Amino acid sequence: MTSYKLIKTVKTIFKSSTTRGAFFIYILFMQTTTDLITHTDLLSGVQALEKKIGHTPLHRITRLFQKKNVQIYAKKEWMQLSGSVKARAAYNIIRKAIEQGELTPQRTLLDATSGNTGIAYAHIASLLNIPVALCLPENASKERKEILESLGVRLVLTSRFEGTDGAQQVAKALAEENPEGYFYADQYKNENNWKAHYYSTAPEIFSELPGITHFVAGLGTTGTFVGTGRRLRELKPAVRLISLQPDFALHGLEGWKHLETAIVPEIYDPTVADANYEVSTEEAHEIIKAAYRHEGLRLSPSSAANLAGTIKIAEKLEEGILVTILPDNADKYSEITQKLI
Repeated sequence: MTSYKLIKTVKTIFKSSTTRGAFFIYILFMQTTTDLITHTDLLSGVQALEKKIGHTPLHRITRLFQKKNVQIYAKKEWMQLSGSVKARAAYNIIRKAIEQGELTPQRTLLDATSGNTGIAYAHIASLLNIPVALCLPENASKERKEILESLGVRLVLTSRFEGTDGAQQVAKALAEENPEGYFYADQYKNENNWKAHYYSTAPEIFSELPGITHFVAGLGTTGTFVGTGRRLRELKPAVRLISLQPDFALHGLEGWKHLETAIVPEIYDPTVADANYEVSTEEAHEIIKAAYRHEGLRLSPSSAANLAGTIKIAEKLEEGILVTILPDNADKYSEITQKLI
């Protein structure tokens, strides 16, 4: 019950001036006290998880790419709770919702996902005893589905042909049918998505590499690129911000969007990018093989695509320090990696 509703209810009961009214006030007081204790415990719980989010290391690419005066660094985002970059956005979305009283153990967290954000939601929510329901394209990797189910998530599988766009439409419809039962996180619209990277990813990069000249990242929800890019530009106005997209609508890069043919996330800001490059699924697959052979990195397709795009850019430079994101590793992509490495 909100403070406004509580005050209104108490005033109404006081006007009755009856013993029954006093009894109702007592019951209401006890319920409110219980709710406050639960909310305080939930806040403490989510705050305690903060140390498990972010603070991921940078890996310098030294064998896969070599050029005098040009350096490439890649941020190993799987080295945090839930094993992907999406832990940052999921945590920030959940924490802000709890702080604002929008998310409780009595309300189900609902969203559409290609997998990694859902896994992050599930890991965090399971530690807070918050139920989760996710709309997921049916062609998501077997490992992603198994992880989500093991964490107690209620999966709503959506059309493989509509991708995350179709999953978003299903999630929105469910939220509209039962607005009190669901907290619809809507990661494609929620500003706490990009703000997670504004306040964590960018400062981490800049503190380790103040000489950064280029930041390169693929577009999915667009939160990583938009949030990190905005903050880096404030910290170092000369930095070049370059976004990456698949070269074709029917691509194999889970988590990425071909914005010309997809629903553009509301948090996307096209003015952040100084330039945009395309990366093919085939290029990403080649980097999966090369990164394992030369760098000892077992990369997911989206991580390999980020690295492929960054190498393209680095090859054209005479000097520079480029940073990209490795959203996750190969652990959830056995169907692809078994064929490649």
